[in-house]
Amino acid sequence: MNDTYKTISAPSGETLYKEKGSKFFGYAFPVVSEDEVKQHLENLRKQHSGAVHFCYAFQIGTEKTYYRANDDGEPSNSAGMPIYGQLQSFGLTNVLIVSVRFFGGVKLGVGGLISAYRTSAQMALEVSDIVEKTIDLHYKVAFEYKDINKVMRIIREKNLNVISQRMELDCEIEFTVRKRNAPEAVGAFDAVFWISVSEV
Repeated sequence: MNDTYKTISAPSGETLYKEKGSKFFGYAFPVVSEDEVKQHLENLRKQHSGAVHFCYAFQIGTEKTYYRANDDGEPSNSAGMPIYGQLQSFGLTNVLIVSVRFFGGVKLGVGGLISAYRTSAQMALEVSDIVEKTIDLHYKVAFEYKDINKVMRIIREKNLNVISQRMELDCEIEFTVRKRNAPEAVGAFDAVFWISVSEV
């Protein structure tokens, strides 16, 4: 069972690629939502107010992924897709790459643009810290307070990562567990006593 994926641990440093007077500033960011993508783009637009194009691509998700590639006014498929191609080449997800172009007065042509945006994206990823992470499933376990010791023992034994807990007459604990270990962890609760474990 494949339950790992590759991403980047932190935003990359700024990279700069120059071609016939045009400057391409490259950035890579770890992201898990489109809201984060919008925020990074907004920040870069403020930072580079004189730039003409903010081309980007991102992929989000682990088992089910989705992506978007944006040419931001450049000829169709000359910017966003070459950037996305680098995400695929490096085998990454939960990553946004942005290439900010300052026009240098000389048109590069579609072939020149494809090469420039691909190189800009590659440079941003080459300076990024690429890490492998596990795919974790998120569960919620509901139980009565009298069973708290049994539940906590299973959490310790199965090395579950507790995210939140509510301890009252009716208790609830949210936890994550690596995908390949999930059936055994959930089964442990069923084996000891009947409680409600649901995937979040």
